[in-house]
Order: sequence, then C-alpha cells, then structure tokens
Amino acid sequence: MASKDTVSQFPLSNPHKQRNEQTNLNSIGSSLLGHGEVALVGSGPGDVELLTLKALRFLQQADVVLFDYLVSDEIMSLVPSDTIQVCVGKRAGHHSVPQEKTNQLLVDFAKQGHRVVRIKGGDPFIFGRGGEELEVLADAGISFHVVPGITAAAGATAYAGIPLTHRDFAQSAMFITGHLKAESDQMDWSTLARGNQTLVIYMGLMKSEYIQAQLIEHGRNPNTPIAIIERGTQATQKVFKGQLAQLAELAQGAQSPSLIVIGEVVSLSEKLAWFSTSQQADEQQRQFA
Repeated sequence: MASKDTVSQFPLSNPHKQRNEQTNLNSIGSSLLGHGEVALVGSGPGDVELLTLKALRFLQQADVVLFDYLVSDEIMSLVPSDTIQVCVGKRAGHHSVPQEKTNQLLVDFAKQGHRVVRIKGGDPFIFGRGGEELEVLADAGISFHVVPGITAAAGATAYAGIPLTHRDFAQSAMFITGHLKAESDQMDWSTLARGNQTLVIYMGLMKSEYIQAQLIEHGRNPNTPIAIIERGTQATQKVFKGQLAQLAELAQGAQSPSLIVIGEVVSLSEKLAWFSTSQQADEQQRQFA
C-alpha cells in the first residue's frame, strides 16, 4: 500500500499532442437558430467564461438580441456588431421596459422572420420570468429553444467559497425570491428558518430587515453565519459577511445585483476562498511593487 507521502504515477494520454492546440469553438455542437425562432438563453451570473457553448453559438447566429441589465458587458461584447441589440431590462431608478412590451417584441421580431435571442442573467427559469415569456411564444405559435445558464445561487456562492451543501453543515438548500410584501406574504417561514440548511435569497436587499425578523422570529439562530454577495463571479465581486442578526445592517452597504446566503456553510468561506477580484489583485500588485 502506498504511503500518504507517495505520489502516484499516471500514464499521460496523447503525450505528443501540443498543449497549445486549440479547438475551434464553432466546430463544437450543431445547434442552429432558424429564421422566425427564439432562443431563451441564460447568460450565467456574469463571468463570461461561464457562458455555455450553446449560448455562444446562438448569440453569434442571432439577428436580434433582447437583453437585461444583469447580462454583463463582457458577454454582450460577444454579440456581432451588426446584430440588433434591444435592452429590455428592469432596474430600480432606471428606465424599465414593461413585461408585456418585452413579450410583444419577441413575437414581433420572430414573426418578421428574424432569428431572436432573448438573453437573461443567470438561468431564465429561476426567478427570471422565462416561463412566462415562452408561454406567450407558444400561444403565438412561435418555435423556441431553451439554453439553461448557471444560476447565481450556484455561481456566486462557488466564487465566494461557499458550498451550498456540506455533510457537516447543510443537507438541503432552498432558493427564494426577496420580492416579498408583508401584507400578502405566503412564505412558510417555519420551514425556511430550519437549521442545517442553506437559504439563498434572490433580490432580497430591500426586504432584508423583514427577512431577518421573520427568520429569527421563526427559530433561526441570530448567530447563523450569513453572506451578501454583490456582483458574484465578476471582477468587481464583493462579499459582506456577518451574522443573521446583522443582515439588515450589512444590506445597507451592498448594491444590486446581490445574493443573500444564510447558513452554517458560510463559515467555510475563508478556508475555501480562491477567487481574486480586481480590487484584491490591485492590492497584491501594490504589495509587491
């Protein structure tokens, strides 16, 4: 039996293959976007390298791309310059396109024979209204494709060194939206407040005080570790960490888009940290200058 200090030797496959040989990405896959069709595409949480190959193929075939504010500039730079680009995003304090208008644009462009990509941040079927938009297309008799994306709950937490599940800390993970109204709240807070699970809240900054109060009231320990991940996976990523009793206070220093993570797994973030942001890289450069 090999000792723990022994390094196992493994045979190398294709030893003569040059490491610098690169595969042409356009030669991978065969997905084609037809005229008059719509592709609903998830762009992932922001890092351009997390975009799927299928998403890239459709972006480069499209005649028209309808995009949200959550789609990063780096991803939009992959769209050919002669493609029609239409911003249909929704963001507080900015011009917003009503959902009905977005639905109509998708139908109109497709019926005009254009190849249309509707690209959204994260995954279009997780708090992205993707299902609603496809219902409209289906009712209009328009063919469509769906390209899943890495949702923020998976991408942002990974880049913050936070595993969603862990045998010692969390046996389940729950995703909820933070767009809550106290007068019509139908959330099962007793279930959400259970220990040994990770709670991930999308779009929760504005309701952070209410969320904090409900979780503590229904039994979650006020000392439970939490993190707010701002612009997860991007070079400008920031992570605010504390305890559940500090959620509302921490939220005041964060900006959208942000993800709230509540659970014991957050305590692993220092040990599992690996992603260097642009700010951290600048600080390291100054240290070695």
